[in-house]
Amino acid sequence: MLHPATSYDALQEGFVWNIPARYNIGVDVCDKWAEIDPDRTAIIDLTDGTRTDVSFGVLQYLSDHLAQHLQSNGIGVGDRVGVLRTQSVWTAAAHIAIWKLGAISVPLFTLFRTEALLSRLSNAGAKAVVVDESSVELVTPLRDQLPELQHVICPETAKFDDDAEFTPHDTFADDPAILIYTSGTTGPPKGALHAHRVLPGHLPGVEMSHDFLPQAGDCMWTPADWAWIGGLLDVLMPALHHGVPVVAARMQKFSAAGCNDIIQKGGVRNIFFPPTALKMLMAEGVEISGLRTVASGGEPLGAALLNWGKTALGLSINEFYGQTECNMVISSCGALFASSDGCAGRPVPGHNVAVIDDQGQPTDTEGDIAVHRGTPVMMLEYWQNRAATREKFRGDWLLTCLLYTSPS
Repeated sequence: MLHPATSYDALQEGFVWNIPARYNIGVDVCDKWAEIDPDRTAIIDLTDGTRTDVSFGVLQYLSDHLAQHLQSNGIGVGDRVGVLRTQSVWTAAAHIAIWKLGAISVPLFTLFRTEALLSRLSNAGAKAVVVDESSVELVTPLRDQLPELQHVICPETAKFDDDAEFTPHDTFADDPAILIYTSGTTGPPKGALHAHRVLPGHLPGVEMSHDFLPQAGDCMWTPADWAWIGGLLDVLMPALHHGVPVVAARMQKFSAAGCNDIIQKGGVRNIFFPPTALKMLMAEGVEISGLRTVASGGEPLGAALLNWGKTALGLSINEFYGQTECNMVISSCGALFASSDGCAGRPVPGHNVAVIDDQGQPTDTEGDIAVHRGTPVMMLEYWQNRAATREKFRGDWLLTCLLYTSPS
């Protein structure tokens, strides 16, 4: 959605949103490419240590069969379906299938335990959960406490109707698609409900933080789990939208050696590294070659990490900022301007970001950093929590967790 420019000002001036009224994430990231180029590689599967390239045609086949299976079990428009799986081809297919049904996917982290899973599945009112073989045992003991949960489905062992046909639901861009829970750093986890438009809303920030993704030969990976917004909507789905291969790899424990192995086997050129991963790589004195871009977000990197990136990775690490409620609204872009310590970047085109005072008016002194309504990346609401939704806004501005203090 971004057109490469020679300056940040030119990038901002030339940008306009172009999101159709009717839009479905699953159709966009899968069926679109399956029709254009079914043999194009969608996912490079390294989950068992060996490489298997999975095409968009295969991804469509898997997601359609799972969608039809869910539909035959009574899952339909607006129903919430949990996805409790690690990085894998079936994990991507599960989200795509749910969206093509017009249902709402609920990403769940496989390291969650009883209380975390119960609170999210109960609050969401999930009718089904798509699991992998290792996480079946996490959900099964909870079913007596989740009266709305009707189905626990493991695609690897499920019996699909090979002759059944499936037609994606014709969704509006503003229809709900994803219910993703906050990490709980500012209180109990809240479900941020996002519409299908959240993916095109992410694209400018992803493209900017990866120096104008896509380029020839690009291939994306992140050690961040796809249950978090950073893995799902900063890497997996934007890459598939652009027809860029995504590496799926399980890392039980992050290590520099394991990271390098994935990069080399997968031919990775573009990475989202959480700051913790970068700190571990720096501490181990790792040098990685062959990357085109590295993006990072979640906490400030600091001068030491930024300088290490230029030496050990051979490039500028592009920082970005956002929240589960409104993500990828600020970013650096090494192709346009130099990164600096203490600065997360500049507003991404399409997002009106400003410092506002207590009355909700823009100010150039001290105040809260906020994002104005109208950006497609902004949540619809906090699920079943009108009070928290109201508190998140000051007039037409969504408040972030960042505060601004004038240098003077």
